[in-house]
Amino acid sequence: MSNVIAIIVFLGSLLGIFVILFPKIPLVKKLPLQARGSQENLALRLKNKIKDLGPLKSFSSESLLHKLLSKTRILTLKMESKISGWQHQLRKNSKKEKEIENDTYWKELKNSTNQKGKNRPA
Repeated sequence: MSNVIAIIVFLGSLLGIFVILFPKIPLVKKLPLQARGSQENLALRLKNKIKDLGPLKSFSSESLLHKLLSKTRILTLKMESKISGWQHQLRKNSKKEKEIENDTYWKELKNSTNQKGKNRPA
């Protein structure tokens, strides 16, 4: 039953597409074949006109890209250095905390052995 419904929906969709596209076929045939090429030429002409303007004559997209990438690289190196410093500080603090914890352990152990020795009968 569901297959029949799916086939009906599929055929209805194809009929709808045909109804929409059939009247457009004569309009598409009338379009010139070189329409795409003229748009590319238009984009190229527009780019050249913009480049010929006064302050943009010496503009180079490659130099802009080079500057942008250089600044991005510098920024990432600075961030990497800052993060490395934070990691070093965290390791240093962690090491100090472990040393303090270890020192109190041995002090507590020494005190407990001293107290056992005092409580022991002679």
